[in-house]
Amino acid sequence: MTAKENNQMEKVVVAGVGMTPFATPRKAETYDVMGEKAIRAALVDAGIDFSLIQQAYGGYVYGDSVSGQRVLYRVGQTGIPFVNVNNNCASGSSALWLARQAIESGAADCVLAFGFEQMQRGALTSHWTDRPDPLGSFLEVVDKAFPSERDVPFAPRLFGAAGQQYMERYGAKAETFAKVSVKSRQHASRNPFAVFRDPVTLEEVMGSPHVSGPLTRLQCCPPTSGAGAAILCSEDFAVAHGMEALIRIRAQAMTSDTTSTFQSDDFMALVGFDMAQQAARQVYEASGVGPEDLSVVELHDCFTVNEVLSYEALGLTPLGTAEKFIEVGDNTYGGKVVTNPSGGLLSKGHPLGATGLAQCAELVWQLRGTAGARQVEGARFALQHNIGLGGACVITLYER
Repeated sequence: MTAKENNQMEKVVVAGVGMTPFATPRKAETYDVMGEKAIRAALVDAGIDFSLIQQAYGGYVYGDSVSGQRVLYRVGQTGIPFVNVNNNCASGSSALWLARQAIESGAADCVLAFGFEQMQRGALTSHWTDRPDPLGSFLEVVDKAFPSERDVPFAPRLFGAAGQQYMERYGAKAETFAKVSVKSRQHASRNPFAVFRDPVTLEEVMGSPHVSGPLTRLQCCPPTSGAGAAILCSEDFAVAHGMEALIRIRAQAMTSDTTSTFQSDDFMALVGFDMAQQAARQVYEASGVGPEDLSVVELHDCFTVNEVLSYEALGLTPLGTAEKFIEVGDNTYGGKVVTNPSGGLLSKGHPLGATGLAQCAELVWQLRGTAGARQVEGARFALQHNIGLGGACVITLYER
């Protein structure tokens, strides 16, 4: 990103956010109902009518074509341009990225981004078995290294392999990953939008059924349903319509895999480490803000392994030092940076298409100082990290 692009991005205001409480598939409403509720909440938060929205982008993974229109039309049918976005677990933040670009380019002054997911129970699976698997290249690498685990669902197998490699490379203990689950539940206990709010002990996490590598069941995010939304606008639009213009997107970057992801037998790269590291560098360079300036981060902890890897990919702690970072409490209240005050994907839940917008909502609340019992005091800069295997990584820096 150039300096010119950075200056343009500073003009993008997050005027309103909204989300539904996340729920297990058995207890959730249908996707169109959840999506409508999230959008209406964002409109109320921004204090505007739907008629002022000029474009919209809707992210989801498990749904037929034009599911996004079904959600949008429950709120209004005004003929605006609309795009359905499917980028695996980064679908929501990809919709946000597109909305930001529309404002930044001058193509629109007020844009809606939303995401939703009505998930099924159980581990993620491919729904189209009569054609090439889009994650086939990823699975070929891990199948070759761990042929005995081919019966394990693909996502925990990939992240389990990355965790095993991290332990071998840096001498970390399996308990290090488990401590992330303990922390996430502590944070989620303060979040009324989270699915799992009951505390767990390290012994309970380690004693839950083994899944893959260092991962146990309580270190894997649950299938969850929910929705989130954000309204972005230009500064001029915010002023003209009496909207709060305190929270802005300072910088944003999206990356995808390179050929090295599949050539090095590096399982950490396979699950998005390099994508995240590259996107973070772009954001820091474009914004002039570094990891040392951050007070709060919402990062993609689909498994405890990925939270540990992300500490280092985002530059929150140097390579190979995440274990110490966790041991001294630098990842929570009273430490260097509060990671996932919402409880993260592990405890708040992970409705794939909604996650990126839920992260946005949490960070906006944190920067406004309205996050209640989970408030991070004095937050000025907040970082969002959302990845989807296959692959996409979106990192967004917000400022107050």
